[in-house]
This record gives sequence, structure tokens and C-alpha cells, in this order.
Amino acid sequence: MRRAHALFVLLLGAAAIGMAAQAPTSAPAAQVRVAVRNPLPEARPSETIVLAAAAITPGLAVTDLRRVYVRDDRSGADVLAQPVDVNDDGTFDELVFQVDDLAAGETRAFTLTVGERRVFTKDQFKAYGRFVRERRDDFAWENDRTAHRMYGAALETFAREPLTSSAVDIWFKRTRRLVINDWYMVDDYHRDLGEGADLYSAGRTRGCGGNAPWEAGRMWPSANFRISRVIANGPIRIMFELTYVDWDVNGRQVRERKRVTLDAGHQLNRFESEYTSAGALPTQVAAGIRIQPTAAPRVALSEGLLRTWDVVKGAGYWGCGVVMTPSPALESADSDGSHVLVARVPAKGPAVYYAGGAWDRAGDIADAAAWDTYLAQMSRRIRTPVEVRVVTK
Repeated sequence: MRRAHALFVLLLGAAAIGMAAQAPTSAPAAQVRVAVRNPLPEARPSETIVLAAAAITPGLAVTDLRRVYVRDDRSGADVLAQPVDVNDDGTFDELVFQVDDLAAGETRAFTLTVGERRVFTKDQFKAYGRFVRERRDDFAWENDRTAHRMYGAALETFAREPLTSSAVDIWFKRTRRLVINDWYMVDDYHRDLGEGADLYSAGRTRGCGGNAPWEAGRMWPSANFRISRVIANGPIRIMFELTYVDWDVNGRQVRERKRVTLDAGHQLNRFESEYTSAGALPTQVAAGIRIQPTAAPRVALSEGLLRTWDVVKGAGYWGCGVVMTPSPALESADSDGSHVLVARVPAKGPAVYYAGGAWDRAGDIADAAAWDTYLAQMSRRIRTPVEVRVVTK
């Protein structure tokens, strides 16, 4: 009996080993490789990479982009990635991440994997914006370099200081920290207490980068926005829409949906204006900068560039710039207190341009020459985007 029992145990053990040897091994975790190439002979700091969900989710076998992680294959480090629902339908359409140090002509590799849903922490945010009802319907937004606001309906009838304007206002920051909420809360943001201040007055002009339809040799600006909608809100990209309703453009009523996008590490916003009308649509648009007596504008029409460099009320110097790219600039002019560039509105799709500012006390742009260099580089980057290739393993 003992010999039979030992034989049974031996056979049972052999069977178990055989079963283990024949058991299927677990499938490797799904991965997607992404190659990013810089075709320009100059570096591209804070380069934002945009991946379409349709290009990456099949290979990862996941539908929720909040579960997608990005690894830099060179350093092995995790790269912050933000899902974006571009059309606000409840499904994420894009995944964006940034390459901080993409060198001239360089190709970099990244690996995408799936994990637990990512929840961002406050210190990861470098871009943010919101509707500010308590400040007469401002919409304010910022990144780690600059801050802006545009004006809503309540400001038009503000008893103390009414203003009707579709200008773009700018706040000067000299901190990487996000400041909008704190500055509004304290309500003392016209003094520089160490982080910057609101030292600019846009008024009824285009401010720093506002736009308007251009017809009959002049601008036709709207009143203040009536509707705001946030599409993406950090930590890398802030994207929102403002709706301007029913104003006169050379004898007909026009509406505009303006989409604004600002990424971390950038001085320039991307502006997209889409017009609707029961009559003819605007065929040209002007974007520009408030005329200041001390700021002689510089225009490079062939490059679609307009910029100023000016003193800031005894607080250093600053520049505003407009890059009319990819649509070529047709002309430059002065209109309604602003220097402007004029471009065609595409027959299909929105009118697109870029605009923003820089303050020398922020430590990034030292002088007018550096501002010219930055704007020219950004124009080249816009015209020649990075090349992105997605490979499913």
C-alpha cells in the first residue's frame, strides 16, 4: 500500500508539472510606440504632441484615455499626458503630452501603456481657465508664462466702470505658478506684489491679439461675449470657446464662435474664429495690438508677423505679437486704435492666427530682439509641425 501511495503521488506530481508546462502564458501588456521627429534645424522647447484617440486606442484595447500613460523611452520617465474631449460630447478624442527638449532634427520615441485612471494633482497644472462671474463675467485663462482675460456681458452695464469690448487683455506674470484664482480673491492685482500684475489697459481696442471682421477698409468689432464653454482645462492645455452674438458687419448681422487654446510653456495663444450669418459671411479678418505712442510696431508681412515692444508703466518692458499663420497676411493697417494684420477667412473652417505677449521681468524674453526671435521661431514651428508616427505592437 505504501508503494502504491508513493506511486500515486509521483504520478499526480508529474501530471501537475505537465499541466503547468502546457498552460498558456499570459499575454504581454498592450503597448503603442510613438515616434516624434522634429524636421526643423532648431530646437522646439515645450513641443505639444497631439495623438488622435482613433490612432492609439485599438492597439491599447482601451477606450478611456484617462488610463493611458506615456513613457519617454530615452529617460524611462513618465510623461504627463492630458486627454481632451474636443467636441464636448463626453468622449475623449485626443491625448496631448509635451516634449520639453526636442532638439534640432531629433527623433524621440515614446511608449504608451494602460494603467489605472490618472487623477492630476494641483502642482501638475501649468494651464487653467474659468468664467469669473464675480468679476462682471470675465473669462480668464493662464499658463506658466502669461495670463489673459476677455470680457463678458455683465461688464457692459457695470455701474462703476462699464466697458463694451471684445479685446484680449493681458496680465503680466513673473512666476510659473497659476495665479488667477488668488489674484481675483484678493482683488489687488493692479499692483505688483512680487508675482506680477494687471498693468495693461485694452479698452475698446483689440488689446493684445483681439480680432474682428475686416470690410470696407475697417474693422467691425463685436460687443462682449455672451456664452462661454470650457473644452479642456489643464494640466497641459486650456481650450475654451466664447460666443459673440448678432452684431452689425457692414449692414448684416453676424455671430462668432471663438475658440482659444493655450499650452504650457508657450507665450502665444491659438485663436480660431468661426462666423455664421443669414447674409454673406465675412471674407477677411483683422487681428492686432493696441496702438501705444511709445511702441513702434514692427511688421514682417511676408512672414505674417506683427509685434510691439513697449515700456510698462515704469515696470520694465513688454511685447505683444500676432502671427497670422497659416493664412498669409494680406496687408497691415491702423484701425480703431490698433495696429492690425488682415487675412482671408477660409471658405471652409475657421480663421486661425496666434497671438500673445511677453514681459522682460518674467525672465524668458529679455528685449525686443529676443521677442523677434521667439515670434519668428514660432512662425516656423507653426508652418512646419512635428512628424508623428504611431506603431501598434
